[in-house]
Amino acid sequence: MKHTLTTTALLLALASGASFAQTTVKDAWVRGTVPQQKATGAFFQISSAAGGKLLSASSPAAGVVEIHEMAMDGSTMKMRALPNGLDLPAGKAVELKPGGLHVMLMDLKAPLKAGESVDLSLVVEGKDGKKETIAVKAPVKALGADAGGHGAHKH
Repeated sequence: MKHTLTTTALLLALASGASFAQTTVKDAWVRGTVPQQKATGAFFQISSAAGGKLLSASSPAAGVVEIHEMAMDGSTMKMRALPNGLDLPAGKAVELKPGGLHVMLMDLKAPLKAGESVDLSLVVEGKDGKKETIAVKAPVKALGADAGGHGAHKH
C-alpha cells in the first residue's frame, strides 16, 4: 500500500508540474531567405496564463536574435528592438507577425530554405520573477509567405 501511495504522489507531482507551464507558443514559423541574405523574421503566437514578459530569444541559426516591433512614426514605418522585452498580458495571446511584433534573426549562418526548420529558445519571466525557457521548432516558409515583413528591410 505504501508503495502505491508513493507512486501516486509522484505521478500527481509530475502532472501538477506540467500544469505550471505558464507560457505557450503556437503557429511558429520563420520566413525563408535567399542566398547572401543575413536577416529574417520569426513569427508566432505566445500567451502566458499568469502574465509576464518575453525577455529574450536565441537560435543556433543566427548570430544575433532580438525581439522587435514595427510601428508608424508619423508617415514612416520604423523597426526597433525591444531591449526590455515584450509584455505578455495574463491569459491573452500576443501575435508576432510580419509588419508588427516579431523575433529578428540576424547574422544568419546559412540560407533558410522552405521545408527546413529553425530551433528557437525563448526566455520568459513570469509575474512571480521565475524564468522559463521554451524550446520552439519553427518551420521555414517560402520567402513570399505572408508578405509584408523583412524581405526588403536593411539592418
